[in-house]
Amino acid sequence: ILVTIETISLFIQPVALAIRLTANITAGHLLMHLIGNATLALSTISFPATLLMLVLLVLLTILEIAVALIQAYVFTLLVGLYLHNNT
Repeated sequence: ILVTIETISLFIQPVALAIRLTANITAGHLLMHLIGNATLALSTISFPATLLMLVLLVLLTILEIAVALIQAYVFTLLVGLYLHNNT
């Protein structure tokens, strides 16, 4: 039974990593899409609000780039750890 549990664990680790990365990427893109749509909607109503949303969108884009770099680092680190544990 221990062999079965270890085998399942080895298959679940990469799946959990993929789900985690996908959720982080999707959340960031969804937030950027929503703020972008809000910026477009506000562009006809209020110029100061549009500028504020545009600044927020630029800051969020910078944050997303930082998150992408961190996610790449974590992905590489975890894949290396998973491979090291399996050899």
